[in-house]
Amino acid sequence: LDDPNRLVLGEALVIPAPYQQYVVQRGDTLWLISSRFGVTIQEIINANQLTDPSKLYIGQVLIIPVVYHNIQPGETLWVIANRYGTTVSAIVQANQIQNPGMINVGQRLRIPEAPKTAIEVNAYVTDMDQTGANLVAPLAPYFTYISPFSHRVEEDGSISPLKDEAIIQVARNRNVSPLLVLTNFVGSMFSSDRAALVLRNQDFQNKVITNVLTMLKEKGYAGLNVDFEYVYPEDRENYNNFLRKVVERLKPEGFSVSTALAPKLRAEQKGLLYEAHDYAVHGEIVDFVVIMTYEWGWIGGSPMAVAPISQVRKVLDYAVTVIPRNKIVMGVPLYGYDWKIPWKYGTYARIVAPKEAVNLAAKYGVSISFDQTSQSPYFRYTDESGQQHEVWFEDARSVQVKYDTVKEYNLRGLSYWVLGTAFPQNWPVLAANFTIKKK
Repeated sequence: LDDPNRLVLGEALVIPAPYQQYVVQRGDTLWLISSRFGVTIQEIINANQLTDPSKLYIGQVLIIPVVYHNIQPGETLWVIANRYGTTVSAIVQANQIQNPGMINVGQRLRIPEAPKTAIEVNAYVTDMDQTGANLVAPLAPYFTYISPFSHRVEEDGSISPLKDEAIIQVARNRNVSPLLVLTNFVGSMFSSDRAALVLRNQDFQNKVITNVLTMLKEKGYAGLNVDFEYVYPEDRENYNNFLRKVVERLKPEGFSVSTALAPKLRAEQKGLLYEAHDYAVHGEIVDFVVIMTYEWGWIGGSPMAVAPISQVRKVLDYAVTVIPRNKIVMGVPLYGYDWKIPWKYGTYARIVAPKEAVNLAAKYGVSISFDQTSQSPYFRYTDESGQQHEVWFEDARSVQVKYDTVKEYNLRGLSYWVLGTAFPQNWPVLAANFTIKKK
């Protein structure tokens, strides 16, 4: 909060877990701290997303994941467990209770942290050099993978350079696996013709794959993420065969292979964005797929939620019928849009960060509404020139619904597009829901 005295009607606030905080003193170790508070070392590591538990520094603030409850008249362990979102057995174990039916009023119980689902998390980043590294560094505990966007296939089969060395270094230093993102970008757009050039010529393919493999090794990437979009429908099987060849070459070298897929509702969905993306075959061939479940509300379209959960679920309902759930990574947007209204075809929205959106509502003195169907916040305002605007964005409520969806569908994890938009609410909500897997 930039100004704690200024709240917006309808604004979502994250309420931190009622845990204690401890400031690291000279001579402290995790063993000493864990003994002092009666928690395990691993609980402290998980709560603070510590990548190197041996490195603590004086003045570091640690969350101690423990809550105490004094038993009130009429309470049972079942009532207490439900209140704190944990289980009776977890409370019994944490407090070494011999007879769960025999608890006393005033007795002090330690309430253990509720168990969390372990998932993988990817994030794309478009800022390069030190700017990109500075975005990744503080958020590294939340990521399994980081994907600098993007390396392009050039007309001669070479792979375009990218100033991603600082990002790779900071990722490696913080136990995050960097992925090389390969696209059919030409200029500022995906090119169907560039994809066709790769997919229709075996010798050209071999050259591209060799160049990718060389770059993976030279730069220290952990794997390849192929993001070919707007592929001609007639290249569908060519794309499948290309991926088979990529996996055949890269997997023996120890590299992962993944793809990014358009959000399809059915196998034979029409449209240049969808037809060449064969969900079933990708699910069979690669290690995992990122499904880009966002951009229903988009920069050139009319105002609506970027990732309405009603649409996201329709995509997942199809995806899980043809792709193993443990290979599905659900896309999550970290941004919103500000449209001028009444909307006119041919006009473009402005990208807004979630934090910026709330500040806009505060600036213009309007309340934030929450759409129940899309499970997304929105509001309207009139600027100084008299122009009306409609803003749709993400907040703690909308991402919580998305995280509940990841758990409900038992997916491999989630993938963010894109780092660089201020959304500080997201990270404590993510950490409260999941344990992030590291490779």
